[in-house]
Amino acid sequence: MMRAIWKGSISFSLINIPIALYPATRREELKFRLLRASDLSPVNYKRVAEADGKEVPWEQIVKGYEYEKGKFIVLKDEDFKRADVEATQSVEILDFVELDEIDPIFFDKPYYLEPEKRGEKAYGLLREALKQSGKVGIAKVVIKTRQHLAAVKPEKNLLVLELMHFAEEIIDTKELKIPADPHIGAKELEMAKDLIAKMSGKWNPEQYQDEYRHALQDVINKKVESGGKEVPSHGHAKKPTNVVDLVSVLQESLAHAEKGKVTKRKPATSHKRKLKKAA
Repeated sequence: MMRAIWKGSISFSLINIPIALYPATRREELKFRLLRASDLSPVNYKRVAEADGKEVPWEQIVKGYEYEKGKFIVLKDEDFKRADVEATQSVEILDFVELDEIDPIFFDKPYYLEPEKRGEKAYGLLREALKQSGKVGIAKVVIKTRQHLAAVKPEKNLLVLELMHFAEEIIDTKELKIPADPHIGAKELEMAKDLIAKMSGKWNPEQYQDEYRHALQDVINKKVESGGKEVPSHGHAKKPTNVVDLVSVLQESLAHAEKGKVTKRKPATSHKRKLKKAA
């Protein structure tokens, strides 16, 4: 059963909708520990001062900001409190804007919003109004002492709160060295569009799997079962190629697509097998 990580309300104008916030995604990563090779003893991290290499206990550690190379200013708890924004437990909608106007790069992390008691009708009203208008609410919310920019979006029968990046957090693309637009021939463009059409289908997120994590989990399972012995490699990493004749590559790709060789990946087989306990 999911637990709400935050409870508060959505507010705009004089409307207030009590809601609870739930994670909409999860990141399944394999966790590893650093070990000493000789006896597999876990290796812990130590807090060591750069000046003399001595370990520093927690009670002697302060937070500092490096305002120049090698020069620091110490910040105390009172300093952070002075800069702290008021945690109102409210998703305060400031504006409503067209969803299509927002560059997807601004979106960061989604959360599900569930109405609390006495909030169902207003919740449904806001959801349907956003659906029919094609707009989203742009809000500010404080979660775990940090203020976030966020969008309140309708998603099927739900309202979703999607945390966003502030404009100042987006890196300017002018810093990237992008070559000038190359001349694209009409034939190349038509062939590329044809290839895209042949490889197109309906969006089905279930068919895309984290193949690396599943494969690594298989390696771990096999090593546990074999008592830590080496596992034969069956990898077939693709080597990068230099594309010189783009037309011939497109022609070859189209030929494969015609034969049905260029297909969407099949869902990976289930890798839910649990690690066997060591006897």
